[in-house]
Amino acid sequence: MRIEKDFLGEMKLSSDVYYGIQTMRSIINFPISGKTIEGYPYLMKSLAYIKKAAALSNFEVGELAASLKDAIITAADEMIDGKFKNQFPVDIYQGGGGLSINMNVNEVLANRANEIITGNKGYTHVHPNEHVNMSQSTNDVLPSAMKLACFFYMQDLINCLTQFEKTLQHKEDEFQLLVKVSRTCLQDALPITFGQQFSAYRSFIARQINELKRLQEGCLQLVIGATAVGTGLGASTDYVEGMYRNLYDVTGLTVRKVENYFDGLQHADEYVRISSCLKGLCTGLSKMASDFRILSSGPIAGLGEIELPAVQSGSSIMPGKINPCIPEMMMQVCFDIYGKDQAITFAADRGELELNIWEAIIMKNLFEQFSLLIASIPVFREKCVAGVQVKKEINQLRAESTYALSVAISKQFSYEIANEIVAEAQSKKTTVKQIVVEKGLLSVDEAEKLLDPIHLTSLSRSLPSL
Repeated sequence: MRIEKDFLGEMKLSSDVYYGIQTMRSIINFPISGKTIEGYPYLMKSLAYIKKAAALSNFEVGELAASLKDAIITAADEMIDGKFKNQFPVDIYQGGGGLSINMNVNEVLANRANEIITGNKGYTHVHPNEHVNMSQSTNDVLPSAMKLACFFYMQDLINCLTQFEKTLQHKEDEFQLLVKVSRTCLQDALPITFGQQFSAYRSFIARQINELKRLQEGCLQLVIGATAVGTGLGASTDYVEGMYRNLYDVTGLTVRKVENYFDGLQHADEYVRISSCLKGLCTGLSKMASDFRILSSGPIAGLGEIELPAVQSGSSIMPGKINPCIPEMMMQVCFDIYGKDQAITFAADRGELELNIWEAIIMKNLFEQFSLLIASIPVFREKCVAGVQVKKEINQLRAESTYALSVAISKQFSYEIANEIVAEAQSKKTTVKQIVVEKGLLSVDEAEKLLDPIHLTSLSRSLPSL
């Protein structure tokens, strides 16, 4: 056992743990969710990067001894490598503007640095506040780490979406000449190809990738150096310049200062924009998944136009039933993300005076949005989208039978004549093609040419002249 004390009194801590009294008080005060900050590895890595860069910068300006700098950097590198398992037990639901998070990291690094120097935990040489947190405040450390973490999460998501786009491009090419009846208001509309339908999905994903890349740039604008309220009190100009240079060296990222520290500390609209982008991505993913559920419905009593890969039994009572469970998983992830976006909006709205103190709930929901998408999109891609098959015969038959082919009659003759043809076809429960031949408007060969649904799918496949 070891004893630590603060202004509230003394506390005994196990000799096995690297965290200290402030972390223990947080554990006692906030036994809320069981979700600890250790569950957000990019946050922990980003905090360690900042502590490493700070040690280098403080040494360069003559504020930190070389031996202490080296020990803190070694401890930070170990943290970056994920070597402190179960040493970050602070619950993500907490008050105090993230102080518990910053102090948990400071205490772990201080104890480990002291152990490197002396062989024992404790603060005889390295102190969590005086040395590890030198020239910093929780208020500029935590939001800077959050932005770096968002950058890393975005890169993972961009990689997922890039693979997804490739899969959609493959399906677009595979289905480019397979005709189907499109639907507007869930009613028959003009023929399109399945390739065109998948081109819409692919184009949507490509746009989301571009938007994420744009937002990534904003994540490199940090508030480190602002200290508590934006004045930079406690951090020298040389230290701040060194921080951005050293952060580049340790992360490889072209980080830079925000234009206005006061703005950077008070406003959380950057996170709202990121969350909104993820929400927008979900609207398209959920629509795609919903489309697959509708188009694969049946197989007897539904549309039954496509077939999804069968991945598990769909009923405990009906043998042979297969459910679209992968699209349903994707849709539920999206529903969850919509709710998390709302929480982030409330937290950004509640920033007060010189600081937005709600970083904990913002990061919790934002990082979980990323994690859910990064986990679910590859499953959706591999176990559903990549294996979609088109039922060619039924789609061709429906495309040839739809009354929407009357558009070709309208173009060749008139809108009124086309209206009459459709009305007669509906009353006789036959096709537009059959009626125009019966009325002598077109020969069989002419009707086959003019009313071939592929000719209505694009300008490049324009209607033949008769």
